Amino acid sequence: MQAINALKWWGGMLLAFGLLGASRLVLPLPFLNEVVIYSVYAIGCNFLIGRVGYISFGQPAYLAIGAYATAFYLFYFGTNPYVGILVGVLGGLVMSLVVGPLFVRLRSDYFAMVNLALAVIVFYLMQKVLVGITQGDNGLWFLTRISSTPVLDLTRPNHFFIFALIVALLVWVFYKYLDDSIYGACCLATKVNENKLQFLGYNNFSIRLFAFVIANTTTALAGAMYAIYLGFVSPEMASPSRSADPVIVTLLGGVGTLFGPLVGAIAYTGMKDVLSKMIGNWELFIGFLLVFIMLVADKGIWGSLEPVLDKWLFRKKTATAINDPGTRSDD
Repeated sequence: MQAINALKWWGGMLLAFGLLGASRLVLPLPFLNEVVIYSVYAIGCNFLIGRVGYISFGQPAYLAIGAYATAFYLFYFGTNPYVGILVGVLGGLVMSLVVGPLFVRLRSDYFAMVNLALAVIVFYLMQKVLVGITQGDNGLWFLTRISSTPVLDLTRPNHFFIFALIVALLVWVFYKYLDDSIYGACCLATKVNENKLQFLGYNNFSIRLFAFVIANTTTALAGAMYAIYLGFVSPEMASPSRSADPVIVTLLGGVGTLFGPLVGAIAYTGMKDVLSKMIGNWELFIGFLLVFIMLVADKGIWGSLEPVLDKWLFRKKTATAINDPGTRSDD
């Protein structure tokens, strides 16, 4: 049974990312690169909300930390994009370890607000305080400094898309492992009833801190990928006005679902690209749509579709088993 479930899960994972890769034949490459990176950006927020019960409006701060760490390396020190991404991830890891022990002691609105305050701090650091290093609103331009690499040349958009798809697949495998592990169950338990979890001998603080570090390091990875893809970073990445974006994508896709961030990223990016060409205040339409989804399908797009698909597939398998003359009863 475990082998069948594992095969089913891997089949679904490869099918999802296979379809995303095949969509390159009909969809523009910039859109697909944006979707893949944004889904990686949103999955950390999805994990915090769905598994730990933390709503964070500070994700742009961790995104900017990863992007700027990568940009500093490529602008001032080196040219290898893979090393740049590694530096960005390490920057997000260090930042999470520094602020995490303070932030995870807070719950509910306090956690959301302190992360929003961090985004404001990072934004003004990059825009004003460190202007001699970050060049303020002009940003850092380093596209021409990125060197070509063998096998997958990240300076080529097609190769970058393949790389981003592989990274996203590995990220999804990692979060699936977390969801199915004892640690994933502990994260859910600390969200539902932390007193019972503590009674069983687990440390709620350590569980929440580890989840905080994992989620925000993933966000920093998305920031590093943005930096490589664009060849440019600016303080706008940490803008407080964008603080709700990953939360919106999470709600659109489905909180706590594995494929919710991917579906939410496709829906959000698609609507943004289409609506922004027709109306100026496209965010207003997104707001109305989000309210509608929360009223009609409070589990989000994928969260509402997943049970329907599972039920349809289950009925199909049951009907096949009944009609199969070789099937026998164990009664």
